[in-house]
Amino acid sequence: MIDIHCHLLPGLDDGSPTLEHSLDLAQAAVSDGITHALMTPHHMNGRYVNHAPEVILATEQFQAALDDAQIPLVVFASQEVRINGGLLAALDAGDILTTDPEGKYMLLEFPSEEVPAYSEKMIFDIQQRGITPIIVHPERNQGFMDKPELLYEFGKRGALAQVTASSYVGVFGKKVQAFAQDIIDNGLAQFLASDAHYMENRDYVMGQAFAQLAHEQGQNVADIFDENAKAAINGDYIQRLAMQPIKKKRFFAKY
Repeated sequence: MIDIHCHLLPGLDDGSPTLEHSLDLAQAAVSDGITHALMTPHHMNGRYVNHAPEVILATEQFQAALDDAQIPLVVFASQEVRINGGLLAALDAGDILTTDPEGKYMLLEFPSEEVPAYSEKMIFDIQQRGITPIIVHPERNQGFMDKPELLYEFGKRGALAQVTASSYVGVFGKKVQAFAQDIIDNGLAQFLASDAHYMENRDYVMGQAFAQLAHEQGQNVADIFDENAKAAINGDYIQRLAMQPIKKKRFFAKY
């Protein structure tokens, strides 16, 4: 398996605090069946700024530490980029790392409580630069929970989405799990990823999530998600499933 979203680089954000913890997480990832992973520290989220050259260097240093520890994990530099007013300038300045060498895809994070009013225009402007945004963990965003049609509209306009494995298997509670399942059931996600931090409830359950995906959606869908992760790091074509709007639960205003 390939993990396109995790916080293993030590000391850069709210992920792993030390190299020792990072190596422990890497070993857990390998034990779960992961062979390759994007290093995606938070960038421009109001708390953390991790410029592209710093992330590249930290990733190279971490790969050397993995090799020294004989942990068979191959890592690549990327970022989890918060949607914000300075994003386009950062893109134009070359300070945004995509998921792939071709610069086709990037991980785009929304504030946890909302989908900003300017999001549609921002996604359009990103796409105008030849980059397709991958919206990360929409199942944990209150704005998408309140208005799931927004995720469908972004998908219709070409954006992709990644559900967190631990959300899908119920680690974050039944409401988040139900929304994660709705997103997948309606063809609005193309990836599963760990979003692993060195924090409680943020460990590797990728194997469990893929087994659940195969059971609920069929092995062919699980294979597509697996192939899409490889495509994201290589800059290849991402397969999409048939999309449809999420119908909100009867009698409930929110998930």
